[in-house]
Amino acid sequence: MDITPLYGTIWALFPPIVAIILALLTKEVYSSLFIGILAGALMYSNFSVVGMIEHTISIISSRLGSNGGIIVFLICLGIIVSLMQASGCSKAFGSWAAGIIKTKRSSLVFTTLLGLFFCIDDYFNSLTTANIMRPITDKHKVSRARLAYNVDCTAAPICIIAPISSWAAAVASYVPPEVEADGYALFLQAIPFNLYALLTLTMLITLAILKFDFGPMRGYEYLAEEKGDIYGGTGDMYANISTVSNDNPLGKAMDMLLPVIVLIGGCIFGLIYTGDFFSGEGVGFIEAFSACDAYMGLLIGGLIALAFTIIYYFLRGIITMEQFVQCIPDGAVAMTPALFILTLSWGIEGICRESLGAAVFVKAAFENSAFPMWLLPPILYLLGTFVSFATGTSWGTFGILIPITFAIFGYQVSDLCMICLSATLAGAVTGDHCSPISETAIMSSTAAQVDFMTHVMTQLPYALFTAGFSLVGFALMGIIQHWIVTPIMMLVIVAVLLVLKKHYSGKPVKVKYVSKNVAK
Repeated sequence: MDITPLYGTIWALFPPIVAIILALLTKEVYSSLFIGILAGALMYSNFSVVGMIEHTISIISSRLGSNGGIIVFLICLGIIVSLMQASGCSKAFGSWAAGIIKTKRSSLVFTTLLGLFFCIDDYFNSLTTANIMRPITDKHKVSRARLAYNVDCTAAPICIIAPISSWAAAVASYVPPEVEADGYALFLQAIPFNLYALLTLTMLITLAILKFDFGPMRGYEYLAEEKGDIYGGTGDMYANISTVSNDNPLGKAMDMLLPVIVLIGGCIFGLIYTGDFFSGEGVGFIEAFSACDAYMGLLIGGLIALAFTIIYYFLRGIITMEQFVQCIPDGAVAMTPALFILTLSWGIEGICRESLGAAVFVKAAFENSAFPMWLLPPILYLLGTFVSFATGTSWGTFGILIPITFAIFGYQVSDLCMICLSATLAGAVTGDHCSPISETAIMSSTAAQVDFMTHVMTQLPYALFTAGFSLVGFALMGIIQHWIVTPIMMLVIVAVLLVLKKHYSGKPVKVKYVSKNVAK
């Protein structure tokens, strides 16, 4: 591959900067990332238009080929979700859950636990959890804004710390080949340091147990509890809309649980299988899990779960052949946004790292510098938050920042490097949570059937609250470089919420926000 004169210079950062600026201006991420790729390819080809087209095709094709397993795995997930929708099992599961959930507190806690169970993919998580829990939370006077926040918090923040998830495979795919460690193993090592995800989960459970809310959310919860208005003054625009999977009366709760259990079990089997657990060479479970091939292992699990779901549903007689045939394209189409983002992210990562040498520039900039390295975790956290907020995508942020993060450390894995990787991942999720163009936020609000801007404005104070503690935590991690900071910050955030509840106790509630997007 020819080396452009711009290789390894500051111009290598130009493509992602173009993508970020365009995303901020246009509020549209797909074309912004694609134009960023084209800009990089144009620079690489010495400003030849034909060369730009050829190199764009070459980079994207190479990434699609080497990451084919992730693509097929996501499609398998989409088809499984589509089959579940056709079976009517989510409605049956919701009816079963309604029988054991008796209070508002238990409905919120159960929503969180359900989100933890469906951690395999954020799209799958949001759609399934919201559709199941919406009738139950309505019954217990939980505002739709609160449900949307709960669903959003158990999507990306949970998937980014779930060992068995599409996010684990995506993160692993962005680890540069120069790093002499398995990308999936690095993802596992980063989990205890991922402050935003763990603090979000802590906050979610604490708020549910305390039955406490603050900011605009407090007003929406007041209207739901005292006035019976779960929409919070935004009107009942969703009242007659049903996105519950299917009214198939044959579906049962077990029809949802079994495929998910098989999916998780199949992925674990696939991961340890590719890690030579069954080779007869005495490889232990943890060793096999750490040395696995995430792309192949998750794909094996996805195919096992898909085959099981198809056979099981046919044996149960809860889907017809016509429904099965329709579920295949429907499931694939449902995953198109994720696949598109992933492909464009791989493209801009390849352009920046391979074609323009962004990692070379970053490594040279930090080598022999007097920069205080303990500041890197909070800086990368803020940078990840900004990029994700601007683009509205966590995965796109991974593609831009993960290679740069490893380049700073010369592709050598150290404790500080792992903390910085976690800060990058946490920042990507934080920005995604706050962004008004985030797909996960759009999906969560749609699934919860609440106005999108209502969801954004009620979630934002919570996300910023958690982000503030995360920023402090990453600064402390940069200094002491130990995971003990995580449980300390979890205790701190619980203590602060207890103080806030006492402060708000007895104070009048004001509804501070009503969406202007809803026709009056």
